[in-house]
Amino acid sequence: MKVILLAGGLGTRISEYANTIPKPMVQIAGKPMLWHIMNLYAQYKHNNFLVALGYKGDEIKKYFSEQSNEWNVELIETGEKTMTGGRVKRLQKLIGNETCMLTYGDGIADIDLNALMLFHKSHGKLVTVSAVRPPARFGAISLDGDRVKSFKEKSHTAEGWINGGFFVIEPDFFNYIDGDETFLEREPLEKAVSKGELFAYKHKGFWQCMDTKRDRDYLEEIYMKEKKWPKSY
Repeated sequence: MKVILLAGGLGTRISEYANTIPKPMVQIAGKPMLWHIMNLYAQYKHNNFLVALGYKGDEIKKYFSEQSNEWNVELIETGEKTMTGGRVKRLQKLIGNETCMLTYGDGIADIDLNALMLFHKSHGKLVTVSAVRPPARFGAISLDGDRVKSFKEKSHTAEGWINGGFFVIEPDFFNYIDGDETFLEREPLEKAVSKGELFAYKHKGFWQCMDTKRDRDYLEEIYMKEKKWPKSY
């Protein structure tokens, strides 16, 4: 199964690093955040990666040209100004008529990807998003059991479950995305909600994004304690 990694954003809130490298290349314990995310998937035998490049994509290309591992990594230019949904849409032909996984290049978790996939198969809908419970400054998700009732991007007032990435997507979902200017978190997912096609896998363990230098330093501190990410399942 292919894994899409969104690695093309500007990373303006972590400009201490992103002025010279793309956000997913910011290092945690000597390895880029992107590597940590890919390593998580690889632990569950998901080794086929499609990395959607944009801002300073050459830095990611340079990194992987110097690496040797067992992963199958395809680096695809998706446009420096393309939005998250547009980047996903550009990879549609590479995914074909298969289920795929998708996440952002700036968030890590101890999520059980086998359990996530089993949950996705159990409800039979187009999309599963992993819902997490950090501070309420991200995309807020309202749930009715496991069914998503509403999906609002970066609410500053909502509390509870939020978008933690780590999606599972059926190929028909690509048809919900118009083009380069489409944000994944807006019309496509909102349309999936309206059609009852978006369900949430509730991840109650460790999850942390890397929006700011403070987030990066916190992640470094966590990882260096055990030389690995926490396990809570």
